[in-house]
Amino acid sequence: MKIWIDADACPRIIKEIVFRASERLELPVCLVANSGMTKHHSRLITSVVVADGFDAADDYIAEHAAPCDLVITADIPLAARIVEKGAVGLDPRGERYTEENVMERLSLRDMMQELRGAGMIQGGAGPFSTTDRRRFASSLDSLLTRMIRGRF
Repeated sequence: MKIWIDADACPRIIKEIVFRASERLELPVCLVANSGMTKHHSRLITSVVVADGFDAADDYIAEHAAPCDLVITADIPLAARIVEKGAVGLDPRGERYTEENVMERLSLRDMMQELRGAGMIQGGAGPFSTTDRRRFASSLDSLLTRMIRGRF
């Protein structure tokens, strides 16, 4: 089991929560991004910098993640690919992507993108909050416990 992080847009505090869980549970983590990242001093944490290009990091994660892996991403199209592959997806606000919800979330994302493009609405998700951080930490802990026990 490995934890993958779609690192370009992942909040730093979420990465830190994952790093602490990695150390506690002895789980490897791989950060994937289009740009250089801070070096980590843990043997469990690796980084992959992919070439610039639309969805290059997503493509790398989708290609390399295994069904027993956890992927942390806010990217709903990547989440759909991960779920289809049988891996587990978790967004930085603590919501698990499932076969039941990921297609609905993808459709909603596409509709909102169209409305933004037409100038009918503005903005996106609200600012990342302390509540989001707590929800993520709780969801991560619960999900990793179930995954380690083989009950996800």
